[in-house]
Amino acid sequence: MNSLLFVVVFIVIFALIFDFINGFHDTANAIATSVSTKALTPRRAIILAAVMNFLGALTFTGVAQTITSGIANPFDLQNGTTMILAALISAITWNLITWLFGIPSSSSHAIIGAIAGAVIASEGFSAVQYGGFISIIEGLIFSPVIAFVVGYILYSIIKVVFKNRNLAKTNKQFRRIQMVTAAVQSYAHGTNDAQKSMGIITMALIVGGVHTTTEVPFWVQLSCATAMALGTSIGGWRIIKTVGSKIMKIRPVNGVAADLTGAATIFGATLIHLPVSTTHVISTAIMGVGTSHRIKGVNWGIAQRMVVTWVITLPMTALLGALVLFILQLFPFF
Repeated sequence: MNSLLFVVVFIVIFALIFDFINGFHDTANAIATSVSTKALTPRRAIILAAVMNFLGALTFTGVAQTITSGIANPFDLQNGTTMILAALISAITWNLITWLFGIPSSSSHAIIGAIAGAVIASEGFSAVQYGGFISIIEGLIFSPVIAFVVGYILYSIIKVVFKNRNLAKTNKQFRRIQMVTAAVQSYAHGTNDAQKSMGIITMALIVGGVHTTTEVPFWVQLSCATAMALGTSIGGWRIIKTVGSKIMKIRPVNGVAADLTGAATIFGATLIHLPVSTTHVISTAIMGVGTSHRIKGVNWGIAQRMVVTWVITLPMTALLGALVLFILQLFPFF
């Protein structure tokens, strides 16, 4: 096995590790509301999320193609394998740090920031495809805003429709509905998040000369879907606690509104081939619902902490990506 092919294999392994970590880091968000309202037991929620994420990951590849060629052209990269490996190591490191502290940081921001930083450090600013990169950043920025607004409007409508209903009976009905909305949100999560690793692996295959198009090979799709499902089965209890209870006290009716908002926003982004942060979308959907329900009921301190983390993730992982690249380049093998 020549050295280039060996590095490509190494990248595939690290990409699947990233997908696995993404499974327990981000998937927790998709089931946090259903667990916090006791619509589902943690065990059932995890199994449901794992299955629906797997199915979602097998359904689409448009986001993967955006990752493959939207930030940089893989056919033009001179030192692409080392750059991709540096980006993966950086994103994995950031995900583990934020998971350890229970902060719902964005895996999407982490990997995109790391790729951009590594590309710039390796090939220079001219290697960045700014049209595609700006579109990706716009998707990451606007999707949480959209989720907040939609969550606010949807819950406002629900309040009007159910204002004369018995609260206990209504919550019982919505708790049953939440089993379905949790599944829908987990499926939507799989259609977007798993594709990021698919795009990275496809990018590495092109750079390594073993693949000639941006089409995602089926074995890559299946591998990433499996890795994310396995990661989901581990669970992310620290982040479930933050998203499911610390932003606001969630009742089943709130949970349904937040789940539907999150699923619609994520799935909409998938259809237009844009990667979004499921962490941002789900968290801001809950904030939008909470603001509509009772603005003082939202823990804005936790919300502020999340926003700060979201803002610093892109630049921090970009710097980390550049740093890891320089370290790897100290070794002759790379």
